[in-house]
Amino acid sequence: MRQSGWANGNRKGTEPVADLRSTREGTQPTRAPGEEPPLLPSSQFAVKTALQILLLLIGVAAALWILYRLRGILLLLVLAVFFAYLVAPLVGFCRRPVVVRGRKFVLPLPAAIGVVYVFIFGSLAAAFVLLLPVLNDQLDELVTEVPSYLARVQDRWQSWQTGYQSRALPQAVREAIDRAIHQMVTAGGTYVTSQLLPRLAGWLVYLPWLILVPILAFFLLKDAERLRKSALRILPRGHLRSRGDVFLVELNDTLAAYIRAQMTACSLIGVVCTIAFLVIGVPYAIVLGITAGLLEFIPLAGPLTIGVLATGFAAFHSLGRAVAVLLFLLVVRAVQDYVVYPKIVGTGIHLNPLVVILAILCGAELGGLAGVFLAIPVVAVITLASWHYRDHRAAEAENGSQ
Repeated sequence: MRQSGWANGNRKGTEPVADLRSTREGTQPTRAPGEEPPLLPSSQFAVKTALQILLLLIGVAAALWILYRLRGILLLLVLAVFFAYLVAPLVGFCRRPVVVRGRKFVLPLPAAIGVVYVFIFGSLAAAFVLLLPVLNDQLDELVTEVPSYLARVQDRWQSWQTGYQSRALPQAVREAIDRAIHQMVTAGGTYVTSQLLPRLAGWLVYLPWLILVPILAFFLLKDAERLRKSALRILPRGHLRSRGDVFLVELNDTLAAYIRAQMTACSLIGVVCTIAFLVIGVPYAIVLGITAGLLEFIPLAGPLTIGVLATGFAAFHSLGRAVAVLLFLLVVRAVQDYVVYPKIVGTGIHLNPLVVILAILCGAELGGLAGVFLAIPVVAVITLASWHYRDHRAAEAENGSQ
């Protein structure tokens, strides 16, 4: 018994030596089935982790670089998605079943999209034909009156400068005021010449591509269900695929609610501002009203820009008109931001309004016009993906505990 026990103990004691010898010789020690592999040394684990993090950062940087280089194509695709979301309710309306003599007829999807396109572009063409003469007259008048506006600004500036210099102001104060105003004017001119005009010129490059927007939107509407099923086939069957289906549904609802709310708000602001500017007597009311509708898509910067322009043009003719325009825009902003827009949005958007504003501003700063349109889809995808990932991990933890 002692000999067998000693033999067993000796055999157990020699196993680490054999493992060490095999490790020194470069071979892997044999392990019993189900036995966990030995842990890596701390130095090897640290190097492996650092390499993984480095590769991840390189992959993220490469993906961001590719997205930046393809921002024009991404902008085109996002505009097509926006347009598809806008016309989707009309397509659904055209595809409602119609019962004729007891038989139910449903318009095919491509035909319904074609009918909607004819209605939309026909309406836009009619509106363009009606408004084109007025827009041409107002734009020609604006171009003609620009030198007189600049002369008025210069005269008022000289009179104001003469007025405050005639008062008992210290020389240092007057020099500080002149220096500050000169810096403001120089900074404004530099911004217009070096940033604003080049950015506008860059936006004009995308104009010929706009003809592709309805074409891409047509295929997105026609193949939406097929694209959704193809995306779900990437995921494994079971819980993960069902969660992916819910994710796509929520993403679709969020983007649809946001896009339709934004376009409704832009149209509403454009119509209301045009009518109000005409009633108040603001010069170039139709041009300013259409501009107000277009700039409504950009939070903070858009309403502020139209406020400065409308108030400035009104102030050249009458101080009372300028005050009326300013009061009107303040009331419109309060009603729009706190009453109308929440009603339009409803509960369809799962994004905080502050997040939406910051995302659009950051997108405009990083990618210009493309960044403005790409900001909300990117934030929506990231936000919903993080929510679903968190829920998925919580569900796995709960199933593991059971």
